[in-house]
Amino acid sequence: MNAPVLPAPLGRRMIRPLAALVAVGLPTAYVAAVDPNAPGHYPTCPVLQATGWFCPGCGGLRCVHALAHGDLNAAGHDNLLVMVLAVAAAVFWLRWAWAALTGGAPPRFAVTLPQTVLLAVLLAVFTVLRNLPAGAGLAPPLV
Repeated sequence: MNAPVLPAPLGRRMIRPLAALVAVGLPTAYVAAVDPNAPGHYPTCPVLQATGWFCPGCGGLRCVHALAHGDLNAAGHDNLLVMVLAVAAAVFWLRWAWAALTGGAPPRFAVTLPQTVLLAVLLAVFTVLRNLPAGAGLAPPLV
């Protein structure tokens, strides 16, 4: 007869979610402390410098800085895509941490080919739109 499989101790189950939290939290704390709106702290985006176009990540550091300070309006204006991805990452992490706390199975995250293509198209549309006059509200302010 097989013995029942007991879940790992709580501390062991929480190692990975907490390590991920630290891996994201430390750089976020740095960006919160060192203002990207002040020139000279971070390099210029190479895509912006070479083409004059805002890439999908342009304004991302300013968005993270604004989020860390609770300024949702500025965060959305700096980079709406990063703001949406931050919310999605937080929800995924909370589900993962809850599963670890309760001894449940961690959530699965798999991206199919059609989802990858959709994501690439959305990134391209976001990039083009934020560089057109009609999408100026999606473009980060120049520093």
